[in-house]
Amino acid sequence: MKPDAASFDALHQPDMQSANLADSTSTHPRTLPSEGTLKYLASKRARQKHVGRTCPKTSRAGAVNPDFLALGLGGTNMLAMLWAVAMGRRSVGVEMRGDPFLGVHWNIREDLYHQLGLIDQMMLERYGEAGIPTKDDGSLIRLADCFYHPSTRAGDIVADEVIDGYDKDQHIVGTIHHVEYIDDRWKDGMPNRVITELVPPVPPRQPDPTKIRSDMQAVLDGPSTFQASAVSIQLLLRRYLEKIEEMDLKKGCVPRVRIFNRHRVIATEGEGFIRQPDGKMRVCIEEVTEMDFKGKLMRMRTPGSETMDLGVPELLSIAQGFHSSDAARLGFQQQDVKVDHGDGRGPVVAQADFIAGLVEILVDGRLRRRIASEFDAQGNEYWVRQIAVGHENDPEVGWVLVQVPDHMSFCPIEAGLVPAGTCKNAPEYFSAYQILLYDFYIEQSALILEVEPDDLRKVQMVYGPRLFSLIERMGDDARVAVNGVIAGDSFGNGHFLTSAGAMAGMIGHAYRFLEYWQRREAGLCTESSIRLLADRIKQDTEAWLSVSAKEFSEAIPINFGAERGAQIAAASGIDPTKHAHSIDAGRRQRHSLLPLDPSDWRRLFLRNGRVVSAALPPLNPIHPALRDLETLLSDPPFDVQAALV
Repeated sequence: MKPDAASFDALHQPDMQSANLADSTSTHPRTLPSEGTLKYLASKRARQKHVGRTCPKTSRAGAVNPDFLALGLGGTNMLAMLWAVAMGRRSVGVEMRGDPFLGVHWNIREDLYHQLGLIDQMMLERYGEAGIPTKDDGSLIRLADCFYHPSTRAGDIVADEVIDGYDKDQHIVGTIHHVEYIDDRWKDGMPNRVITELVPPVPPRQPDPTKIRSDMQAVLDGPSTFQASAVSIQLLLRRYLEKIEEMDLKKGCVPRVRIFNRHRVIATEGEGFIRQPDGKMRVCIEEVTEMDFKGKLMRMRTPGSETMDLGVPELLSIAQGFHSSDAARLGFQQQDVKVDHGDGRGPVVAQADFIAGLVEILVDGRLRRRIASEFDAQGNEYWVRQIAVGHENDPEVGWVLVQVPDHMSFCPIEAGLVPAGTCKNAPEYFSAYQILLYDFYIEQSALILEVEPDDLRKVQMVYGPRLFSLIERMGDDARVAVNGVIAGDSFGNGHFLTSAGAMAGMIGHAYRFLEYWQRREAGLCTESSIRLLADRIKQDTEAWLSVSAKEFSEAIPINFGAERGAQIAAASGIDPTKHAHSIDAGRRQRHSLLPLDPSDWRRLFLRNGRVVSAALPPLNPIHPALRDLETLLSDPPFDVQAALV
């Protein structure tokens, strides 16, 4: 999920006369850069070597009236750009935030590997070796080989080193060697543990385009084969596109790709998106400078810069993550998706709240899921889920996400840490809230990692714990203009414990752009092709939401694969049609719930400690609630239920 970053409403003009800068989300709407700061930035930009109309990099060469314009350069739009280039089309990408930095780890279906192999094949067939980007040693960059190859290995990688050829021994992704499911739900009024260890998927030996699936439901119902940091995958795509741009500009030919980093569509109404008489959108962009106002990242037009008119693209795609402001400007809206949990309350908003953290402990090539029972004061049972994701041979990757029970609050007043009436903005309130959040996260993470909480507190954390909310939302139509569509999370958003969002965007939505260009090459009209594209995007999102809806109330995870899910259900002995009790999203007792903010990945909060490179302990067959009673249970008679009370 990628919500909009804070930005300035009004724009600073190159003549330095504007004094109407304001951040629409700031509590200080008149907070502005000083006049001296603005002059300094303008002077600094004027002295740069690589700016201006005469510089190939910042010129309009190849940027006006492109075949494809991508607003937002996440995985979805970058793959869409690659499909366009592979089909002989000219692509332009605009990204406000610069280089990729998304810090999460993805569980990846093998279809992405096959798609990268197909792009490699299509690029070579269309352009020959002379038209393919190269590594520093002159060898061709093959996307699929950088992603994964049987002759190289996984580990603690730097993506740029793999892409440039400096690191010749490693590939970007890790493979999954351990697939584990822990069912700690109570059964017949007693703690019960069932551990299911599944056979890990076998990675393909080479890319095979015939194995690319077009049915998103089948993709998401299948198991994950690879694991990788999101930023590494995004860097692979970005660097490949940048190298195409660089080599074409150096040759002096019309570039197949243009990338405008730290640019955005002009924010002033009527100046960024300009609707033409035929309904198509003309797009104008501006260079932006990012400033830090005491922890708030804000953007404004770079002093001394000029706007750029990109003209009217044949096809425009907005994929900027959750809450896209550009999509909203074109009238696009998402609506909450409601799910019937089968508990008699009818459809309610699909929402779940999680805490995320990155712990530097060797989870390794592992996908471990846990589901457990939690009870409120009235004895109602709630199911909570946890997931631990690692990276093969890398002890610095231990992503653990834990679900917060619907009935639970982290209110310091209710917990007795601060007096009643304490302001929520007070430092003592916030610090107490952080203590409650951290303690809950450590205790829950220890359960899935099978380590003692006190030991886990000594392990280094570079992110979190961070509370966030998952809410399923989707728009009505992915088409927002005669020549424009919405894709990725910008169109719809569901449960992402399965990495289904990234997979739906890259394997699903982006692949539909290939179909669009194939139809156009075959002579089919633009109107029918873009209509089909928008419908396909919606179908993929509906498949994602349909599959991920199960994660809100059912026990079996989807990213293990449908066949493995049936194996887990059989092992647990609990009715697979049983649903968890849940609370309507509007009645949750959270004082603050937000999607994950992408700016967090750039301001990591380090909890210093040790990096654990030893393997995780073996899974304990005894339920955590019974471990303290294990010795007593061996000495009957003993009233277990009384002891649990």
